[in-house]
Amino acid sequence: VQLQASGGGLVQAGGSLRLSCTTSGITFTYSTMNWYRQAPGNERELVAVISTFGNTNYADSVKGRFTISRDSAKNTVNLQMNSLKPEDTGVYYCNAHTALYDFWGQGTLVTVSS
Repeated sequence: VQLQASGGGLVQAGGSLRLSCTTSGITFTYSTMNWYRQAPGNERELVAVISTFGNTNYADSVKGRFTISRDSAKNTVNLQMNSLKPEDTGVYYCNAHTALYDFWGQGTLVTVSS
């Protein structure tokens, strides 16, 4: 099983980044896909969710700025992040969840400078 997150980097406040998580070894179409983030000194928090049916949900702090999407042909989940703020800084992790498993990627670092 692999969840490979990419797309992180350094960006100025107000800028955009697009994170991608490419998966293998899981039943992607049956998995709820999630993005979490963890800022230094903070607990990991749920940022965005996309269900197997494509229903989405977001943390209040990112609503209207972030968009999660999934591509079943490529077994990939994406997170488009716009209007980034310094408080969005952290390591972003993708997660694949079903009743039978809960897998995590290695994380990609997002740094937003003010």
